[in-house]
Amino acid sequence: MAKHAKGQKIVTDAQRTGTDQLLQAAQRAARDGGLPPIHKWNPPFCGDIDMEIRRDGTWFHEGTPIGRAPLVRLFSTILKREGDRYFLVTPVEKVGIRVEDAPFVVQDFEVAGSGPSQAITLVTNVGDHVPAGPDCAIRVTRDEQGAPRPYVHVRAGLEALIDRKSFYRLVDLGEAHEVAGMGWFGLWSRGVFFPVIPLSELAQEG
Repeated sequence: MAKHAKGQKIVTDAQRTGTDQLLQAAQRAARDGGLPPIHKWNPPFCGDIDMEIRRDGTWFHEGTPIGRAPLVRLFSTILKREGDRYFLVTPVEKVGIRVEDAPFVVQDFEVAGSGPSQAITLVTNVGDHVPAGPDCAIRVTRDEQGAPRPYVHVRAGLEALIDRKSFYRLVDLGEAHEVAGMGWFGLWSRGVFFPVIPLSELAQEG
């Protein structure tokens, strides 16, 4: 088994994760093309497993990072959110996992056009290409120190945190627009304007 740079063991073999059945279900769905139809699955809850997605998007199992990107991608395709909880699901079972923040992280994006017709497509750490627009909204919250925390909806209640370098690049594409009688600085994508910060606050920060 490979070693992490700081001495941690890294899970590189599917059998060592103890989640073979989950993995096999994801693999079968991947062979069929597209994402598994987890919205059609209603399996019984089988308890929680010791798996966690950290804030930076790293998946851990039993305290060790899962080192294989294709394995993480497969698990991400059977991730489901119900309320504030997250589960990995197959047609026959559902197990709970922990998510520290958002389950995915945007690490890059592509942009075409400008103004209201601008089209932003964000790329996550697990390979999803997310078309920001009517079905995939960008939202920006603030942490306790007032720093922006930007997210984009990926699918079915699952969000991705937009990493800092990508967010700074997105801000370069921003412009002013009035929303409900209030001036905002924000982003256009596929005909939708996503507010980032009120113009009044932007002037104060400037």
